[in-house]
Amino acid sequence: MAGQGIQRREMLRILGTAAAAAHFPGFSRWGFACGHLGNAALQIKPASYQPQFFTGAEYAMVERLAEVIIPSDATPGAREAGVAEFIDFMVASDPEKQYPFRMGLAWINAHSERTVGPRFMDLTPAQQNSLLDPLGFKDKIRPGEEDGREFFSLMREFTVTGFYTSEIGFKELDNPALKFYAESPSCPHKGDPEHLHLPPPKS
Repeated sequence: MAGQGIQRREMLRILGTAAAAAHFPGFSRWGFACGHLGNAALQIKPASYQPQFFTGAEYAMVERLAEVIIPSDATPGAREAGVAEFIDFMVASDPEKQYPFRMGLAWINAHSERTVGPRFMDLTPAQQNSLLDPLGFKDKIRPGEEDGREFFSLMREFTVTGFYTSEIGFKELDNPALKFYAESPSCPHKGDPEHLHLPPPKS
């Protein structure tokens, strides 16, 4: 899922959203995609991330959910990009999102215990995927899971935002229009600076 498409306009919007987190010194893995403009590479990151809002158990669950949404397959996924760190920081900074996230995680655990037995993090990866599929795919919707689908949609939105605004996720876009250059790229037609070989413009 790491290669899922995203429009340039949407990318610019979420870049603006993530810019608020760019200067937080506590990230151990997540790094703002445009951080190199501020010499972020020179900053020393802590060895581990200390959650700002979630409890340890909640944070582990957020990290696992993000990994399910953007897994590590042929390319790095949410875990490598430190998406859970981004989500925790953003939720800690937005009181309006704190209740939906906390209650959403509680719903997932309660739903897991009700339908499978163990809590979510005690399930096998296959069981976790099976539990989450009806929440993420329209053709698998089941009645009575509306609250879970609403939370999973919120979780997916934050995961995609955190991934594609990270250094790792930004590279996955591979869109020249979104790349940053230390200096303007030179013209490839060095032997013809006036571009006389090009056809005249169409009228």
